[in-house]
Amino acid sequence: MKQLITFVSILALVGNTSYAINKEKDDNKLFAVITQENGKKLGYSPQSGIQILTVDGLKFKDLNRNGQLDRYEDWRLPAEVRASDLAAQLSIEEIAGLMLYSAHQAIPSKESGFGAGTYNGLPISQSGAKPSDISDQQRQFLVNDNLRHVLITTVQSPTIAAEWNNNVQALCEGIGHGIPANNSSDPRHGTSANAEYNAGSGGQISLWPGQLGLAATFEPEIVKQFGSIASHEYRALGIATALSPQIDIASEPRWNRVNGTFGEDPDLATDMARAYCDGFQSSEDNNGGWGTYSVNAMVKHWPGGGPEEGGRDGHFDYGKYAVYPGNNFQTMLRPFIDGAFKLQGGTDMAASVMPYYTISYGQNGGTNSNRGNSYNKYIITDLLRDKYGFNGVVCTDWMITADVTGVSKFEGKCWGAENLSVAQRHYEILKAGVDQFGGNNDKEPVLMAYKMWKDEYGTQSARSRFEQSAVRLLVNIFRTGLFENPYLDPAESQKTVGNPEYMKAGYDAQLKSIVMLKNKGNVLPLKSKKLKVYIPKRFVKGIPDWWGIKADDKTEHPVSLDIIKRYYTIVNSPSEADFALVFIESPNGGTGYSDEDVQAGGNGYMPIPLQYGEYTATTARDPSLAGGDTFEKSDNRTYRGKSFTSYNFTDAELVKETRRQMGKKPVILSVKCFKPCILSEVESEADAIVIDFETQAQAVMDIISGKVEPSGLLPMQFPKDMLTVEAQKEDVSRDMIPYTSSEGHSYDFGFGMNWKGVIHDARVEKYK
Repeated sequence: MKQLITFVSILALVGNTSYAINKEKDDNKLFAVITQENGKKLGYSPQSGIQILTVDGLKFKDLNRNGQLDRYEDWRLPAEVRASDLAAQLSIEEIAGLMLYSAHQAIPSKESGFGAGTYNGLPISQSGAKPSDISDQQRQFLVNDNLRHVLITTVQSPTIAAEWNNNVQALCEGIGHGIPANNSSDPRHGTSANAEYNAGSGGQISLWPGQLGLAATFEPEIVKQFGSIASHEYRALGIATALSPQIDIASEPRWNRVNGTFGEDPDLATDMARAYCDGFQSSEDNNGGWGTYSVNAMVKHWPGGGPEEGGRDGHFDYGKYAVYPGNNFQTMLRPFIDGAFKLQGGTDMAASVMPYYTISYGQNGGTNSNRGNSYNKYIITDLLRDKYGFNGVVCTDWMITADVTGVSKFEGKCWGAENLSVAQRHYEILKAGVDQFGGNNDKEPVLMAYKMWKDEYGTQSARSRFEQSAVRLLVNIFRTGLFENPYLDPAESQKTVGNPEYMKAGYDAQLKSIVMLKNKGNVLPLKSKKLKVYIPKRFVKGIPDWWGIKADDKTEHPVSLDIIKRYYTIVNSPSEADFALVFIESPNGGTGYSDEDVQAGGNGYMPIPLQYGEYTATTARDPSLAGGDTFEKSDNRTYRGKSFTSYNFTDAELVKETRRQMGKKPVILSVKCFKPCILSEVESEADAIVIDFETQAQAVMDIISGKVEPSGLLPMQFPKDMLTVEAQKEDVSRDMIPYTSSEGHSYDFGFGMNWKGVIHDARVEKYK
C-alpha cells in the first residue's frame, strides 16, 4: 500500500526575495517547491541533478545543468522566445522524441489487453510495484525515446495519478534539457467508457452529460463552465493537454461518433467549440490568459470528420472516406475557423489541432491525391496553416503510420498510404505540415524520416523543419507552466478532483441536457412517492466492443433499482403498478460492414439503420461516391438491397409488450441516445418520452418525478424514416424530414418540451 505522504515546510530569505521550500517525502524520493514573493513558483527534484540559480534576487531552475541561466530557463521571457532557444539546443533525437505521442497509458498499467504494461518484467500484481510507479514501457519511451507527451486513460485514484505524475516529472527533469512531460487525456468526464477515445471516462471526477448532451442545453456558458472546472481537475491529475473537444459537425446522422459532437447545426457547434476552448485554456491566475490552470485544447477532427459516407467510421478501412455530395466542405470548417480559432479569452486560439483519419474525398487542391487528412498537404498546410493562420501544434490521430492488413481490422489507419513503409509515412506526414505522431512511442521512424528529408532537401532544411515543430510543441509546455512546476500535492489533487462543488455543476448540466419529447395529457411529472412503478428488464445482446471483444447476452434491470426506490415503490408486475417506466437505448445499427457478407460473396458493406426493426436499403446510393482500396476488388461500396436489423431491436418489442401489459395505465419511456433515432416504432406506445445523452439515471428520475423541469432541446433532427436518411447528404445539416409524433409535434432540431408545452425561448430563437 502507498505510504502516507508528509510535508516539511521551510521558510528562507535570499536577498530581498522570500521563498518557501516544501519537500515531499516518498520512500526517500524528494521534490521541493520554492514559492517566491516576486516570481514564479518552482518545483524541482533535488535528486534530478539540477541546481537552483539566483539571478537578480530571483530563483530559476538550471535544467540543462550548465551553471548559467539560459533563455529557455528564464520564466520572465515569453513562451515563444523560450521555445525557440530550447529548440535550437536540442539534438534531432530529442526533437524526434517531442514529436511522439504515446499510446494509451493506464495508471497503473493493466495486466493484459488495452493499456497493458509490466513492472520489472512482471505484471503489477506480481512485481511488488506501487500503483504510482513508472512501468517498463513508460520508462523506455521517456528515457530512450525522449517522448514527453503521454496519453493517460484510467487512473486508480487522483492521489495515485498525482504521485505517478511526480515520479514521471522527476525522471524527465534529470534527463537531457529537463523537458517536463505534457500529459494528456481524451474526454474523461462522461458517465461511462465505451471506446478507445473515451477510455478514461467514469472515474473519480465530476460527471457531465456526453458532449451531445452539452449541446442539448443550447447554452455555451454551461460548456465554458465545464471547461473551466475540467481544467482544474485535469491539472490536479497532472494533465495539461485535452485531446478535445470533438467539434465535427454531425451532418451524417448514422455516424457512430455523433454522440461526441456538439450536434449537426453549424452555428451551435461553432459557439460551443469556442466556449469549450475558452473554458479549458483560460486561467484565472492570469486574467483569462495562459496560466497554471490552463489546459491546452486539441480540437478535432480537422477538416471535419462528420460526413462519412454511409455513416461508417474512419477508425476502420471500410469507413475511410468522407464525402461531400452537397459541396458543403467549407461549412465543415466553421467550428474551427469561426469558433476554436477565434476565442474570446486571452489565449486567442486553440493550442492544437488533430486531423481525422478520413480521406476527405476530392479535397486535395487539384492534386488528384486521395490520402488521409494528415498526409494531405492541401488540407494541413495550404488551408489550415496558410489560409486560416493556424500556427499551433498539429497532431495526427492515433496509429495512422502503422500497418493494416484488412478492411475490418482495428489496426493501423494509414489511409491512402498503405503501400508505403512506416518511415515513409512519417516523412509524408512531416512534408504535409504535421508536427506530431499520435500513438507512436518509437523515435526511430521519425529519425528515418529526418534522414529522408536531409537526403532530399539538405541538412539545414531538415534541421529547420524539425525545429519548427519543436518550437510549436514546446510553446504549449511553457505556456502551461510545466517548466517551472510540474509537481502536485497528492492530497490536494484528491480534494480537487470530483469535489462536491464540481460534482453539483456537472449534475446540474446533466439535468439541463435532458429533452422531453412527449407528455400526453400532461402525465408528467409524477410527483407522489406513493406511486407504484413497474420497470421491465431489458435484454442486452452481446456484441463485439471497440476492441473486438464480444460480451455475453444478458437480461437485466436497465438501471439500479436503488435509485428508483428513492422516488417510487417498485412492483414486480404490471397489474400492481400505477405506471410503467421503460428504459431503452437508441437503435444500434452496427458499423456498416460485415465480414459474414464478404464470406457469402458480397462486398461487406451494410446499411446502418436508425430504426429498431429490419431495414432493407432499397433506395441506397449505387454506386458509392468514394471507393478504391488495397484490400478490395471493387471500388463500389454500395449496400443497396441489403437488410440489417438493429442489435437492440428487442427494445422496441419491450415497449410494445409493456404497453400491452399496462393497458390504459401510463407508460413512460426513457431513451438513452447516442445519435439521432427513428421513434416511429415506439412513440405511439408511450404516454411520455424523455431522452438523455449519456447522463446518470438519477438525472432522468429527477425530471420524471418533477424535481426539475425539463429544458433540453434536440441538437439534431430525429428523422421520419430511413428513406429520408438515405436521401440526405452526408455534408449537409438539417436536411431530413423530421418525425411527426402522434401528438402532432415535429422532432426537429431545437425541439423540446417543458411542463407548459413546446419550448419557445431565446435559445430556440437564436439557433432554430
